Amino acid sequence: MNRYRFVLYRPLQLLPVLVGISIITFVLIRSIPGDPVRVLLGPRSTPSAIERIREQFGLNEPLWVQYLYFVKNLFHGEMGRSILYKVDVLKLIVSRIEPTLVLVGGSVLLALAITIPLATIAARRRGSLADHVIRLVSTAGLGLPAFWLGIMLIIVFSVQLDLFPVSGYGRTFLDKLHHMVLPCLTAALALSAVLTRNLRASLLAELNSDQATAARARGLPENQVFWRHVMPNSLVPTINLLAINIGWLISGTVVLESVFAIPGMGQLLVRGIFTRDYMVVQGVAMCFALATVMVNFLADILTVTADPRVKL
Repeated sequence: MNRYRFVLYRPLQLLPVLVGISIITFVLIRSIPGDPVRVLLGPRSTPSAIERIREQFGLNEPLWVQYLYFVKNLFHGEMGRSILYKVDVLKLIVSRIEPTLVLVGGSVLLALAITIPLATIAARRRGSLADHVIRLVSTAGLGLPAFWLGIMLIIVFSVQLDLFPVSGYGRTFLDKLHHMVLPCLTAALALSAVLTRNLRASLLAELNSDQATAARARGLPENQVFWRHVMPNSLVPTINLLAINIGWLISGTVVLESVFAIPGMGQLLVRGIFTRDYMVVQGVAMCFALATVMVNFLADILTVTADPRVKL
């Protein structure tokens, strides 16, 4: 398929995925026991007050009508109105999106900064002590829960060493970065455990490939062979794996933002679930789904750019 046609048609192919996610989210949040209006008004609410609020938010309509209203709002760039906060959900998400973007973006950059050097050392010194240690640590990292790792980092670097804040987000730019070091490091360590093993295996395969052998036969130094031929080709599967794990990372913000008390979209989603704030849960879930789909779309483009041999 032509690259330009791929860029045009791929988003259309992803549209059914978003529709499916919207339906699943809509059904699941309404399957949770409890009435959001009763949660909002409390145990002493009167039937007339409950009915008035339900009518105000369209909760007295049949479920299929509520879903159509939700889809209609999406096409108009709206996500409804929060039952708990009494503001537009889109404005609420915009006010919480910065910490989540910093957490996800910082985690990815930090994970790559950890992965590439470690995988390079392990692959180029295969069978050495460094290789065994890196593989052992990576394997151990695969089994560590993110919330446990976050708590351990808080105990060591915040409580014992007093180097970083325990929780929160901060106000100024530098203060925000200071607050986000531990959350980003927590996610990056978990992510780099997966990526390091994958990149090491890819590097070993490329080091013994015909292309690398031909480059050595032309008299290229080993460093040039590695960085010009081996590393670019090895990054292709790692990019795909990273894109797949972005979904895990985005969902992981729910846990990390709770552990570090970060006022982001993950914490907003948790509060929306506990208070049965349907519109907030649907809005945040759709944003997470859209972000995951778009990251995988960009990964496809980067894969083809890095290796033109890949067929679209």
